[in-house]
Amino acid sequence: MITQEQLKEAVERKDALKRYLDVDNKKIQIEEEELRTHVPDFWEHPKEAQAQMKKIKDLQAWVDGYKEIETAVDELQNGWDFYKEELLEEAELDAMYAAAMAKIEALELRNMLRREEDHMGVVLKINSGAGGTESQDWAQMLMRMYLRYCEKHGYKTSIANLLEGDEAGIKSCTINVEGDFAYGYLKSENGVHRLVRVSPYNAQGKRMTSFASVFVTPLVDDAIEVKVEPALMSWDTFRSGGAGGQNVNKVESGVRLRYQYTDPYTGEKEEILIENTETRDQPKNRENALRHLRSILYEKELAHRMEEQAKVEAGKMKIEWGSQIRSYVFDDRRVKDHRTNFQTSDVNGVMDGDIDDFIKAYLMEFSGNEA
Repeated sequence: MITQEQLKEAVERKDALKRYLDVDNKKIQIEEEELRTHVPDFWEHPKEAQAQMKKIKDLQAWVDGYKEIETAVDELQNGWDFYKEELLEEAELDAMYAAAMAKIEALELRNMLRREEDHMGVVLKINSGAGGTESQDWAQMLMRMYLRYCEKHGYKTSIANLLEGDEAGIKSCTINVEGDFAYGYLKSENGVHRLVRVSPYNAQGKRMTSFASVFVTPLVDDAIEVKVEPALMSWDTFRSGGAGGQNVNKVESGVRLRYQYTDPYTGEKEEILIENTETRDQPKNRENALRHLRSILYEKELAHRMEEQAKVEAGKMKIEWGSQIRSYVFDDRRVKDHRTNFQTSDVNGVMDGDIDDFIKAYLMEFSGNEA
């Protein structure tokens, strides 16, 4: 049974969100931006028109999100009055409170994602670590976990590249994730993930430790300007492997892009290698590979910004990209994030894509350091 204090808190958090989001001003902005779409030649410039429509859609999403909370809290207040008059069951009131708080917390969390790149989609790459079949199986389990997470949140996913393991699992995969704020949420997954379990691939039934690395970069769209030098690119084609019929194996639809990159800040040189076998259409795979290249170059600029910020905020806890971030201990029924110390015993739920609590804990602790 909820208390009057809990009801009061829900109302206060609703009112606070209205101030933080500046909802009234956003409504005015929407009207002004919609007026720009009424000019006669608006659709004669498709790229600019799409950017304008997206701007309106993004503003409207905040207003609609707040409206849902306003409605839920109003219903909760009415439900409280009905309960006092014995017109509503206690369980119904508790359910209304839970629903209202879930909406409030979701919008509060989204409000933490204020960086330019947070609203973008994601290029998520998983690499198995040393350890052969066991690590490759772990990498595939992580791939399934993220695909299930995306499915539950309505994100569109596509497998850009997949390299299968020798006996089971995968050696690596690249997943494109498209949807609002996909990067803002999934950036918390960047790093090394550690599995501890009694391995089905170990004849002695010993407990084994495996690692897989997850790399998360923003999926850059055409609205983001990223400089790519054509003279630094070279292309190869190859036959794609795996399922897909005879065409996959006989036609050189797979593409391999090499880009000779020089870090503008350090002068260090490296070759960026991207493979794409997403479709049977070689030109389409080239387009996808270029998109990945732009995402990588954009992420490198972001990494530089983070390094500069870390120097300024040397006294704060530093987030090390690529460090071990989370342990999944199957036998002890425990998944623990080493950055936030958040843990859960619901191992099956986590592996089925229920990682929202880990993401929330990360954003609660580190979003202020990113501002």
